[in-house]
Amino acid sequence: MDYDIFISGAGPAGLCLARALSGCGLTIGIADPQPLSALENPAYDGREIALTQRSAHQMRALGLWARIEGYEPTAFSPLRDAQVLDGMSRYAMRIEHTLSRHSELGWLVSNHLIRRAAFAELRGAQDKNGDITLLAGESVAHAHTDAEGAHVRLASGKALSARLLVAADSRFSGTRRAMGIGADMHDFGRSMLLCTMTHREPHHQVAWEWFGYGQTLALLPMNDAPDSGAHRSCVVLTLPHHQLEALEAMEAPEFGRALTARFSERLGAMELASTRHLYPLVGVRPHRLVAERFACVGDAAVGMHPVTAHGFNFGLLGITALADAIRTAQSSGGDIAAPRLLAQYERGHRRATLPLYLATNFVAQLYTADAGPARLLRGAALRLAQNFPPFKRAVAASLSGGH
Repeated sequence: MDYDIFISGAGPAGLCLARALSGCGLTIGIADPQPLSALENPAYDGREIALTQRSAHQMRALGLWARIEGYEPTAFSPLRDAQVLDGMSRYAMRIEHTLSRHSELGWLVSNHLIRRAAFAELRGAQDKNGDITLLAGESVAHAHTDAEGAHVRLASGKALSARLLVAADSRFSGTRRAMGIGADMHDFGRSMLLCTMTHREPHHQVAWEWFGYGQTLALLPMNDAPDSGAHRSCVVLTLPHHQLEALEAMEAPEFGRALTARFSERLGAMELASTRHLYPLVGVRPHRLVAERFACVGDAAVGMHPVTAHGFNFGLLGITALADAIRTAQSSGGDIAAPRLLAQYERGHRRATLPLYLATNFVAQLYTADAGPARLLRGAALRLAQNFPPFKRAVAASLSGGH
């Protein structure tokens, strides 16, 4: 065998899994089609990641938290409260941090900083333990497994073998597809535009999810800009793709005025403070998470709608569960890819993610329906939820990770 474990994909999920497994006596290979320079210094991609308290704890344990603070001392923004708005009404369902056991529901941090820190931790583990091989500029072209192991052919033609193959190469995983595992994909028919905006009025560290008529707006509160002190947020605008293309093409001043109007001036004048990025809105649920000597992690295991901001949190949850199971098997001399081990991982991760995946898709469809009856139902559901404390506590526990 070339490796004990071979990971397809060096995004945050793949990098964190390799980091979590380093030092326990296993050889680890990890491949990604991006060049080494892009993995080492990932570009800003518009995405702010909402971390639960559990995820924050896991990132500290992996060393990512301290590295990110070393890059940018103000990188982590507290997510104090959250609110959900419907249409033009100012009435909101408010989820306060006091419903949890913490002074904040969670934290926000830029995705490119997570990627940078995860790569640095991988390099550190590689230097310390000598058990990780990184293959940059490579991707899995073909893969199959049998009782003896996983057999992989890379796009370059190189053949590799491993005791366990792990897909961590996005919700549209080519490795998962190569293994013959299909997925249910819910295409919402819209795209998201993400960017950082400054604004005159403070956000008070409150996240917004605003289901308007014909558009959905999310606001993720960032710390004030360290150079100017300007209030700033990550803004996520969801619209049909052609409408977003027109917005993306606007000059910065015109774009700022357009976003100010879309937010009904509730935050005052807004100005563009970053590049703009478009992403298709597609939820993905694989039919299986494991096969013989094969497992999916990260977005390859479940591709969430971003409305609940749980994608990376679920990724860390699955990585921790799989890494703990593998470490236990390795320390006891067991098979790190035993059918029972992989089946337990699949059951646990399905149990943790499937209910919220289905509920999220339902809520997203309900609150993007603009017909008259749907508008009435949307408003009534929001008022009912606001006045039902057990539901709000459950939402707060979900947002904070129950840690």
